[in-house]
Amino acid sequence: MKSKVAVIKTKPETVINDIVQLCEMAEMDKALNPNKTTILKDNISWHLPMPGANTTPWQLEGVVEALHKFGMNDIVAVENKTVVTRPTQGEKLNKFDIVYNKYNIPVLFNFKEEDMKWIKYEPKFKCEALDMVYPDGIYLPDYFFDKNIIHLPTVKCHIYTTTTGAMKNAFGGLLNVNRHRTHSWIHKTLVDLLTIQKDIHSGLFAVMDGTTCGNGPGPRTLRPVRKDIMLASSDQVAIDAVAAKIMGFDPMSLEYINLATEKGLGNGRPEDIEIVGEDISDWNFGFEVGDNLASSAGDILWFGPLKAIQKLFFHTPLVKTFICASDIYHDKYWWKKHGQIIHKKWKEESPWGQLFNRY
Repeated sequence: MKSKVAVIKTKPETVINDIVQLCEMAEMDKALNPNKTTILKDNISWHLPMPGANTTPWQLEGVVEALHKFGMNDIVAVENKTVVTRPTQGEKLNKFDIVYNKYNIPVLFNFKEEDMKWIKYEPKFKCEALDMVYPDGIYLPDYFFDKNIIHLPTVKCHIYTTTTGAMKNAFGGLLNVNRHRTHSWIHKTLVDLLTIQKDIHSGLFAVMDGTTCGNGPGPRTLRPVRKDIMLASSDQVAIDAVAAKIMGFDPMSLEYINLATEKGLGNGRPEDIEIVGEDISDWNFGFEVGDNLASSAGDILWFGPLKAIQKLFFHTPLVKTFICASDIYHDKYWWKKHGQIIHKKWKEESPWGQLFNRY
């Protein structure tokens, strides 16, 4: 059976209603259990408001309006932190808090014990990577079980996976702060996480924002490109495959999409995907990932000659050195030299940046 991915063109004046229509086209109501709580899993690739890197406030608001239209009012947002992102700061700088306050949506944190606990999970399947990375057991947040989840990524490139979207968005929510240990096996990790999601969640859905897409060495040091599009699907593999294709990549050449397709977790082959909405047959954004300082170091440490001894770097206090280096490079250098200028120009010149200003 073909998977359905909805793709629409939109504009700031109509984006909220357009997202509601998008969710209807992608059959959100069939994908989610109306009797269960729905988790909004926003995407904070960077706590700083880099255009194209993070969930947008209109993406959040449109999805909430769609859920309300379908009578699903039990909605909760869940945030996570990484060694290089700060969720509370990200929530505020990216204006998620304005939407959550407007709709009285509570925000929980997967790293706060008062919100949820990490419990041992026994896989019902043969893991591709997680059992090797975590030989003492795979632990998941107990709050995620038996709930719907909606992933809210953006259309962007990634220095380690070429593209990143719905499948990668599970990374932060389901793995703890030691998730960086999986990077050498990142594609297989994403496939394991999708298999887990299909086991623990009562419903899966994704809405992807491409109003401003991210070209270049993402998920942070991006070149924003205005494209005015939104995507939605209940098939996490298919939506990532469609996003990859329109960015200019062959979906089945990406290991995480290929492996997930071969394992029957979704459809990554374009011929097995039904596109509703826009005709995207001739879309090719011509994106290229490229490199930055972080990817060059990561290629050596996670995928290159030092991979065999990476535990020395990432399983010991030495990891703090790399965390500090990342903070200096991204926040102290790149954002101040490049990001602030890009963000300011976007807010002044792009209709999406102007909409961001109005939140």
